[in-house]
Amino acid sequence: MNGQTVDIAVQEGIITDIAPAGHAEGVTELDGSGWYVSSGWIDLHVHAVPELHPYGDEIDEIGVKHGVTTLVDAGSCGSERIGAFYAETARAVTKVFAFLNISQIGLQRTDELSQLEWINRDKVVQAAADYPEFIVGLKARISQSVVKENGILPLKQARALSEETKLPLMVHIGSAPPAIGEVLELLAAGDIITHYLNGKSNNLFHEDGQPLQGLRNAVQQGVHLDVGHGTASFSFRTAEQAKAAGIGLDTISTDIYRGNRLNGPVYSMSNVLSKFLYLGYSLEEVIHAVTRSAAAWLKKPELGEIRVGQQANLTLFTVAEGRQELTDSEGDVRVADRYIEAKGVFVSGSLITC
Repeated sequence: MNGQTVDIAVQEGIITDIAPAGHAEGVTELDGSGWYVSSGWIDLHVHAVPELHPYGDEIDEIGVKHGVTTLVDAGSCGSERIGAFYAETARAVTKVFAFLNISQIGLQRTDELSQLEWINRDKVVQAAADYPEFIVGLKARISQSVVKENGILPLKQARALSEETKLPLMVHIGSAPPAIGEVLELLAAGDIITHYLNGKSNNLFHEDGQPLQGLRNAVQQGVHLDVGHGTASFSFRTAEQAKAAGIGLDTISTDIYRGNRLNGPVYSMSNVLSKFLYLGYSLEEVIHAVTRSAAAWLKKPELGEIRVGQQANLTLFTVAEGRQELTDSEGDVRVADRYIEAKGVFVSGSLITC
């Protein structure tokens, strides 16, 4: 985003011209005067397998219909289901990648790391080899309700699997045990901490708002911070602490699925982005977090660009003036005076309105 007012000409799905407003040739398909356009939004943490309960939803319902052109399923599937999910993604308009759950059963249960025998090394390695363009990392949900009595052991196994497959980890953090300090010690450059702004007692900040030294160390060594809002993992108070302490905003993701899409507090990517606009981040910072920053982590920089000659992958949106209530995962309600609203996407040669 650079504040220019432009025409974007698209022919057969390819961007053919980016010109000053009123100068591109062709038939006007959409007059987006007063709207913004960015490269297509990327949601790095969703749950897009509709038959899984409670963490599931239809791909395009949480994708293009809400302004998101690329989504990454965050470990809904382990090795037992990843092939079927990959086949299902071919029927969606939204581009899809996936983190492979280190548990072979994935989210068929919500305590998928409570039995260490469900972490099958051979099946993880085989799945990674079978779907190298689809699987972008390994997912480990490291909180007490998931690991039960196993503590830090599943993450140690995840670390070994990461090293063997050369795939980074996305690590869900939540309630202890294990303690957050144990988790941070096992992370490496390129790994992702998701839910880094959660308001639970086992979070990344001291009570006075100062970041744990382990968090500072992780950031310095190249660990990526991802929002992963979800039903229980985003706190306005923690987000304010992070901003005040200068902890950078890497990627904004929703952790969206049917329940929190329909009933809140997530609702949509637009809603989550509006929360960061409310927190005082600039529009450029907010949009960067769901475009270039996410594309860079995926090592697919073209997804974060708008260039002549490339496939059109665009999100159209507005910043509306008006009162909007925004709710975090703690039930804390803030009132914003402006908010982001997705209007449409241009993908696969077609305009889809939101």
